Amino acid sequence: MNGHKLLNSRRLSIAAFSFSFAYLLSFLFEGQVLYSLLDLRGTDADCYILATIIAHFAGLFSCSLFVKFLGDAKNMMLGGMSLCLVATVPFFFAPSSLWLGGLLISGYFSGCAVAAWGFFLRAFTPENERIKSCADVLIYSNLLMIAVNVVAMNRSPFIGLSLAMLCLVLGIAFIWMLPVGQENKQNKTFKNKTHGGIKNPLLLLYLFVFIITINSGLMYQVINPAFDHLTGLVSWYWAVPYIVALTIMRNLPMKAKRSRILYIGMAMIIGAFISFMLLGRNTIDYLIVDTLMLGACGIFDLFWWSILGEMLDYSDNPAQTFGLGLSANVLGVLCGGVLGMTVTSIGLPSAEVAVIALTVVCVTLVMLPPLNHQLVLLLKSHTYLAVQNMM
Repeated sequence: MNGHKLLNSRRLSIAAFSFSFAYLLSFLFEGQVLYSLLDLRGTDADCYILATIIAHFAGLFSCSLFVKFLGDAKNMMLGGMSLCLVATVPFFFAPSSLWLGGLLISGYFSGCAVAAWGFFLRAFTPENERIKSCADVLIYSNLLMIAVNVVAMNRSPFIGLSLAMLCLVLGIAFIWMLPVGQENKQNKTFKNKTHGGIKNPLLLLYLFVFIITINSGLMYQVINPAFDHLTGLVSWYWAVPYIVALTIMRNLPMKAKRSRILYIGMAMIIGAFISFMLLGRNTIDYLIVDTLMLGACGIFDLFWWSILGEMLDYSDNPAQTFGLGLSANVLGVLCGGVLGMTVTSIGLPSAEVAVIALTVVCVTLVMLPPLNHQLVLLLKSHTYLAVQNMM
């Protein structure tokens, strides 16, 4: 595949994923469209939210059982996103069993589609460039999510739902255009690389991601509801620090080592929960807490997405590596969400919530040096890794 075709295929794959992922972020995965619809109908959200996250985790975890080749990945993304589109239609009508069924179907097959995209990330983005492709899909999908959220929260949940489905339709269209006849040359040689060396680094990364994203689940269930009264501001500002952090990290020179920034991210998480404990619930307080928390999320999301992207060259099945890696994120959010629902139901003070969050950060701080060591042995020169100062 020549350079021009490869670049076009890369852009197509980024567009396909960005639109599809925007639907996921705005509706399925703790999406404001879903929350707005459930609130409008006076329906308890917890059951629907947890069921969707569990189904999404199952899709990420099991996709590799059905997807073995690039053509399989395209078919899974097309079929999965099409099923999501159909399963979303019942939300224009009164709550019924179709709501829960639709969320379970959409959650599972969207998870499969996300995992399957690992094939296209490996096929169309050259080695050491994947950090940029990962940043691009996260930035574009979150920008689209903001647009959908603003409409859903300030105008009408049904218009927001329509926009989320439009994103899905556009995603399906771009997936349809993705080529599968040829793969990038580097995919012909990936099996010649160290085989079997991926297991320990991937396991340690899985544990690290799972533990640190427990705080994300706490954020969804404890921090976000505390600022529900700031609807207008929350609808557009919530993901802005996340996008800014991603943009900064993406555009740093490739030679710039980002390893120290991981510690800055952890300090930001600590600052977010301490601020939540000490400050009030006004606009300025929200801006401080959200900026710290979502900025940190941007730093860490790009860290593990880009690490997983580079690991794809060491895997016979990119959907397995990518899906398993991202399932750790979902599992962490799920456990953090359950924990958040529990502390909210028993009325735990914000000081004690902060202690839980700080404990999580302390555990990940201990894990970071051995994780770095394992990843350096595998990837050596990745921009997020420190070859000397943490070994």
